[in-house]
Order: sequence, then C-alpha cells, then structure tokens
Amino acid sequence: MHFALIGCGRIGRVHAESIALHPRAELTRVCDAVEASAREVADRFGGVPGSDVDAVLADPAIDAVVVASPTPTHVDLLARAVEAGKAVLCEKPIDLDLARVDECRTRIGAAESRVMVGFNRRFDPSFRAVRERVAGGEIGRLEQLIIVSRDPAPSPAAYLAGSGGLFRDMTIHDFDMARFFLGDVVEVSAMGSNLVADYIAELGDIDGAVVTLRGADGALCHITNSRRCTFGYDQRLEAFGSLGMLSVDNLRPDGVRAFTAQSTESAAPYLDFFLDRYTPAYRAELDHFVQSILDDSAPEPGFEDGRAALVLADAAEESLRTGRAVAVDAAAATTAGGRR
Repeated sequence: MHFALIGCGRIGRVHAESIALHPRAELTRVCDAVEASAREVADRFGGVPGSDVDAVLADPAIDAVVVASPTPTHVDLLARAVEAGKAVLCEKPIDLDLARVDECRTRIGAAESRVMVGFNRRFDPSFRAVRERVAGGEIGRLEQLIIVSRDPAPSPAAYLAGSGGLFRDMTIHDFDMARFFLGDVVEVSAMGSNLVADYIAELGDIDGAVVTLRGADGALCHITNSRRCTFGYDQRLEAFGSLGMLSVDNLRPDGVRAFTAQSTESAAPYLDFFLDRYTPAYRAELDHFVQSILDDSAPEPGFEDGRAALVLADAAEESLRTGRAVAVDAAAATTAGGRR
C-alpha cells in the first residue's frame, strides 16, 4: 500500500517510521512546505521528497495520505485528499474551530468514512486491554474512570501560541479516551490553574486542569492534566466498576527495582515522553488504518470521533470561563466511537 506523508515535523517523522516498518506499507511520497525537511525524512525512511501538495494528491499510485502538517492546514488537506480518492489518517485535532470542522464534514459527505483521526492512545496495548476487559464485563458496570496525563515539561511559547489551548491541544486526547470508555458524554465541568510557567498565563492559556465528565449512563470520568511533571511522562488510567477495578500505571524501560541501605523500591525513571511511551500505539494505529483500507471498512477513531472530542474541549472552555457545568447535546456531539 502506497503512502504519502504531508508534514515532516516531529509527529510526521513518527508516522514516517511507522510506515517504513510496516510490512504492507511503503512511503512513496514525502511532502513539506520546507523541502529540506521532506528530503531529510525521505533519505531516512524512503519516498520521493517534494513541496508540491497538488502533485502528491494527483499521483494515482498513492492509496493513502497521512496529514501531519500544522493544525490550520488539516481541514483543507484532509478534504482535498479525500476528494482525490485517498484514504486519510489526519493528526488531531481536525481543526481548532468546530464550525470549520462542520464545513469540512459537509464538503466530504459520506467519504468521511475514509478518514481516521490520530487519537493513538486508543491503540496503547495497556489502555486497550483495560477497555476490552471493561466491555467484557470483568468489573461489572463501569462507574468511574480516572485519567492522568501530565507532560514532563511545558512546550515552548511559540508552539503553545498556536495550539488552541490546553483543552484542544492536550486534554483532547483524554476527551477521546473518556468517550472510548464511557460513550456519549452529557456534561462537562472544568477548572484550570496557572502554576507552572508565567509565559503560559501571558498567552491566555492554563497549564493545569481538572475536568469532570458525566456519561449518558451516569458513569463519571475525572481527568487531571499538567504541563509539568518532574518525575517524567505521567500517563495513568483507572477504571472502577461494580465488581472491581482495572488500572494502568506508568511505564519504565524495565521492571527492575533496587533495595539498598540508601533507598528502597528504587526504579528506573518513567519513559520520558510520547515518542517513547506511545511508540507501540502509533504502530498499532497505522496497522488498523492499513487493515481498514484493505477491508474497505471505516477506521476507528473516525472523523466523527475527532469532532466529538472538539465538542468536549469547547464545553470545557465554556465551563472554565463561566464556572458552571456545561450540558452537552449527545446528538450534536455524535455517538460514534462510544462504548459497545
């Protein structure tokens, strides 16, 4: 299967490596506005480099396009790729503006079934195993879900200025994970803080948040975010139900613990950042996308899941601003990707 990659920044290179390692995929074209970046990625992972998007989309040999360019370009590139007959894996978010997402949905119509949105954490082996065991009834009725997501250090101001804010940039992964477990979310309540970096407050953003979600069936989800975590990339999950609990702790390079006169239960630091922590998830995400194309089936998470996560991010922004819980119209937020 022949792939084109549009966007050769940090996340684009993650996708390039996943494609290069996949036995049924080939990186055929690599495109970036900065052609030197495209050449660098092509030299390492294969493909013909260039900066002409039209040439990429017009190439009949291309089966699928990965859109990993800056967020403001996602809607146009996604729509053009679909209109060119390509399957599309688009990095999150589809856009920062729900109105533009809806315009894109109207533009591509039924072809949105050929679009996958890059919420890779659904494919993390541990998170996915917990979700499957919850769905299988192991802990009875799911009553509470706890998601902890803290970055090792805040991103630079230049990145955050165009990120859309913590809820649309960072928490959006957790909103999708909440929907992955709870299905429809009907209420959002959010609080934020500025305790990490002054420049984040100066940008009008928050650097820490606690968000509570209520599922349509009454289950609750608690999300904790921070732009800084001194002990590494903090990524944990806990599912609590009527018959028990399942949890996922942080990952380390190995499971060795040391006991000495100076310390007990000393262990290696947690995996440092998403490039280490979620590499298997990116590999599994691409494999699902490839298989969906071969099966001519709709990939998951799809366009509607991307839209629904943005609806929750918008609701969290409103709750932060007003200090009140915000009701979410489940029909407007879509039921795609909910618990089955």
